[in-house]
Amino acid sequence: MEDPLATPTPDYAHRVAMYDMDRTITRSGTYSGFLMHVAQRRQQWRLLLLPFVGLAGAAYSLRLIDRSRLKAINLRLLVGKRFRRTEIAPLAESYADKVVARGLHSAALEQIAADREAGYRLLLATASFHLYVDAIARRLGIDDVLATQLDEPDGADHIHARLAGDNCYGEAKFARISDWLAANEITREAAHVRAYSDHVSDHPMLHFADEAVATTPSRKLKLLAPQMGWQVVDWRARRGR
Repeated sequence: MEDPLATPTPDYAHRVAMYDMDRTITRSGTYSGFLMHVAQRRQQWRLLLLPFVGLAGAAYSLRLIDRSRLKAINLRLLVGKRFRRTEIAPLAESYADKVVARGLHSAALEQIAADREAGYRLLLATASFHLYVDAIARRLGIDDVLATQLDEPDGADHIHARLAGDNCYGEAKFARISDWLAANEITREAAHVRAYSDHVSDHPMLHFADEAVATTPSRKLKLLAPQMGWQVVDWRARRGR
């Protein structure tokens, strides 16, 4: 694939390409799919709790709970209040296989390959759980991942159905990106940054980038992108993977 961002850029000490995941690289969201994947293969009786998942969604729509609380409630209902990493890890791997086999935009994979070939360090920044995002990232050859972390008060053995820190979304995601840049001694002046996202919540990340791409954008981002001078691409145009 010819790189749509293939314009000459000065030499920089660092080149970074930041990707959102859900509906940017993937064709659909992965969070609900992961919960269903685990429930169907681990404790099918939990599917009887789906009406309560619907109630939690309604509470979120009415702004009675926030995204973090919604995610924790659904995880508790469909996976459990507390579970062993060794028990969930194989299901995370099989879910990653499923997503990579049938749920990715081919054009996104081609862009990832083009950025890698152009010398960009790839960063996957997503609100989805590290629990399965890491497995997807490994399959895509992406080493650097920022994702929502779950609480592990018992160490690496047990995971609890509650978030550790902020949901990696919007401003909180950009704060994580800023911390990652600092930890890797990447200053803004010494870096050329590309950013890709489908959703307007990633406005901070897109605004930060030298080259921002609205990928198969949501309605609000599709309206905002031309005002900000951001490129708009439709990665649904090519099917195949």
